[in-house]
Amino acid sequence: MVKERARILVVGGGYVGMYTALRLQRKLKRELRQGDVEITVVTPDPYMTYQPFLPEAAAGSISPRHVVVPLRRVLDRCHVIVGEATAIDHTKRTATLTTLATEEEGGGPDHLDYDELVLAPGSVPRTLPIPGLAEHGVGFKTVEEAIGLRNHVIEQMDIASSTRDPAIRDAALTFVFVGGGYAGVEALAELEDMARYATRYYHNLGPEDMKWILVEASDRILPEVGAELGRYTVTELRRRNIQVLLETRLESCAGRVAALSDGQRLPTRTVVWTAGVKPHPLLHSTDLPLTGRGRLKCTAQLRIDGADHAWAAGDAASVPDLTADAPGAETAPNAQHAVRQARLIGDNIVHTLRGEPPKTYAHKYVGSVASLGLHKGVAQIYGRRLKGYPAWFMHRVYHLSRVPTVNRKARVLAEWTLSGLFKREIVSLGSLEHPRAEFELAAGGKPHSDPTDDPKGSI
Repeated sequence: MVKERARILVVGGGYVGMYTALRLQRKLKRELRQGDVEITVVTPDPYMTYQPFLPEAAAGSISPRHVVVPLRRVLDRCHVIVGEATAIDHTKRTATLTTLATEEEGGGPDHLDYDELVLAPGSVPRTLPIPGLAEHGVGFKTVEEAIGLRNHVIEQMDIASSTRDPAIRDAALTFVFVGGGYAGVEALAELEDMARYATRYYHNLGPEDMKWILVEASDRILPEVGAELGRYTVTELRRRNIQVLLETRLESCAGRVAALSDGQRLPTRTVVWTAGVKPHPLLHSTDLPLTGRGRLKCTAQLRIDGADHAWAAGDAASVPDLTADAPGAETAPNAQHAVRQARLIGDNIVHTLRGEPPKTYAHKYVGSVASLGLHKGVAQIYGRRLKGYPAWFMHRVYHLSRVPTVNRKARVLAEWTLSGLFKREIVSLGSLEHPRAEFELAAGGKPHSDPTDDPKGSI
């Protein structure tokens, strides 16, 4: 039995936030029904994005709505607030929130009291002060960015097909991706595979007309799958005429020109930035201890070190890896650890409420899988290396087993089955970004914005 009424606040609706709340509402069914426990989830979006499926959503293999999980449906016993936590005062057990109604109400931010805190705001893209990047670059972390990028790539092919200006054509068909981790490699590989297929429907475009460039500052890509599979991936990408530039940096993308550290200057309308992430800025607006890298310092029980009744995991947390041989090692900030840590946080909060000792997190890393396009991939599972079709199949099986809810599993499997029976969709729905533009023009107003000024579009 819970000793007294407890208010549990979960900040963040990603892997850790959703799975922790899900675990809590399962473990505390009776207490929730009796009103002894209250669970509140604060999240900027009313859904959780299953990020490993973003590349396939961008390539059109999965519908965008099946990449996300609606939190209100899954967390039906929790109070879901769509908004953002802007500050945490753990000494007073108070969180400062802004919601969709805050500005309209005009009363300032809201304040929410809590007894137990789960801080899992995730991460944001780690950018550098590169000229033109803020104005013209696009990330690859949200479903909106993935679908916007798909629309953009197809629109660039339409531009190249209809222009007679060789400079415009060359810039439209040059796609630069910065960052050789999972996000960058999978996004580039899936989109290149989709665009290569799409060229068969253009009378004056061929795969050889497009330039796909991967820029990586270190001497290897996909470090998670090991050096051997990293080299294999470089070889496979280059066989597809994708330029892989190692030990190279983007120095500027101003003026629709990507200037690289090796001296190349590439006229381009597309720069995709996937060069890592950093902890959410919210962490610096709390009174909780941080590491030198700006992440929450946690114990092996997933408590925030030195702060009772505060828990954390995922991208924003520094969690000791008890299974590693090296002293002081930390668990990698990836989905494999985040889901398991979230479940343990839920269990440990329940143990704490019932006066029981918390458990310790220890999980040995199983391996990694990566898709390189349809029927192509690499994987390292339990020390075994897979390439090509077997790795691609393992990628799909693993992530199908991990995507939340039976509903989403069935829908994704159905879409994969249909895509295997029918041809790919190559339609661009770029007008979705400005749905009122045509009506505004017809009503005598001005279009919402000039496509060349689209902050998520081309450079």
